Amino acid sequence: MPAPHEGLPVSFGVRLPEWLRLQLDYLPRALGSAEERMDLVNALARRNVDEGTGGPFAALVVDGDSGRVLAAGVNLVLGTGLSSAHAEVVTLSLAQSALGTWNLGSAAPRVLLSVNAQPCAMCFGALLWSGVRELEFAALGPDVERLTGFDEGPVPAGWRDELAARGIELRTGVREPEAHEVLAHYGRLVAEGQLPLYNGR
Repeated sequence: MPAPHEGLPVSFGVRLPEWLRLQLDYLPRALGSAEERMDLVNALARRNVDEGTGGPFAALVVDGDSGRVLAAGVNLVLGTGLSSAHAEVVTLSLAQSALGTWNLGSAAPRVLLSVNAQPCAMCFGALLWSGVRELEFAALGPDVERLTGFDEGPVPAGWRDELAARGIELRTGVREPEAHEVLAHYGRLVAEGQLPLYNGR
């Protein structure tokens, strides 16, 4: 009989950085407009860069009917060493954990994901399985790549049609210039050698 493995990992987890944990108590309880949500998301993404806790991305999960914020998160790849700790995955996971369900659509009829940039290939898959009914973002994927140097992966060419086929409403371009500035800020820091570009390949 083979000897048992010793010391293999049995769990993992992520925790929001201290600055964001402290800020959560002061976030608005409800955000009724896409512009309000994106203003907050852009601000969190910029602070995440300036604090050195992750990439220039942040997200909210919101009850689309009431505007109630269900979860807020940021990209935590640099702080955790986890390639999967993108803002969308972190925030969706926080909301699912808090609500006790893998299907956010079972918790509220109109759960939406608000993020400052188009989801990459990984996050696109994550949102499809999450139960969200709406997606809104600012910057398009090609602009993310141009401004930061990130590789957004093989996002399907028909991603808009895929969302529509699954009943997920889409809003794009919300506060896009402000999102571009956050992304460009990160790109400048990478070019200056102050921050890494954490592409897998």
